Amino acid sequence: MPSAAHQKPYAVEYYYKLKWGCQDEFLKLFRKNHLPLLKKQIEAGRIVSVDMVAPRFHMPEEARWDYRVTIVYPDVARSMQGDSAELKKQLYPDQDTFKREEQRRFEIVLAHWDLPLSTLEPEA
Repeated sequence: MPSAAHQKPYAVEYYYKLKWGCQDEFLKLFRKNHLPLLKKQIEAGRIVSVDMVAPRFHMPEEARWDYRVTIVYPDVARSMQGDSAELKKQLYPDQDTFKREEQRRFEIVLAHWDLPLSTLEPEA
């Protein structure tokens, strides 16, 4: 039986560091090709919410990131589900364009990392 911690909402932060000057292009492609997939997963109950932020000011290059996408899942188990191949075919009938645009989206990424978060009890 899953522990109580595994049955609570579970958040993962996804960071993207992009080639200089490609931030707008990435955002356009993300909104066109990836966000609709995430929205469909919200409708299906696999994801609770999606939030995207960008830093307001600059950072040192070694610490720089351009976008952080936070996805909250209902629980750990649902974060592990997710072959969205069939959903991609439904949303994007022109698979050649979709694949080319997704390839470009990742060509302009210098670094990408996922940061699963653990909730701590501050008073414990």
